[in-house]
Amino acid sequence: MPPQIFRLVILTAGVVGSYGIARMLMVPPTFGEHGSYRGAALEELAAAKPVFSGIKACDECHSEVLEELVKFEHKTISCESCHGPSRKHAADPDVTTPKGKFADSDCLRCHQSSPSRPVWLKQVDPNEHYRGDKRCSACHLPHQPNEKP
Repeated sequence: MPPQIFRLVILTAGVVGSYGIARMLMVPPTFGEHGSYRGAALEELAAAKPVFSGIKACDECHSEVLEELVKFEHKTISCESCHGPSRKHAADPDVTTPKGKFADSDCLRCHQSSPSRPVWLKQVDPNEHYRGDKRCSACHLPHQPNEKP
């Protein structure tokens, strides 16, 4: 056998062997038990404590806000999309929601201009839209964005 072929065979065996060893060390033992993902992930996800309470929990105390919300564009957005995970607040109203006050970044997370967003979603360029040091809430109510404060 020519030495060039022998070297290619040795190199190929080294690459395949390295891959086999790396796979053995890096792939979790439960991988593939339930399809092409890690079987232990199911137990880990089931053991995680929920942090979101859902819109029904918000409706128990804030029904008047939700009644107004359904009349405007933000009716399809969950309360916790803007206010943050509120399971602790739903259990104990004295605990404040993670986001007590709105920041411009909360609005811009959805409304900052981006070609990847759908055309029907209202978008703004913060550099052109803001005048001076005004915030979003200076001209828009978060729950009724077309209404003036």
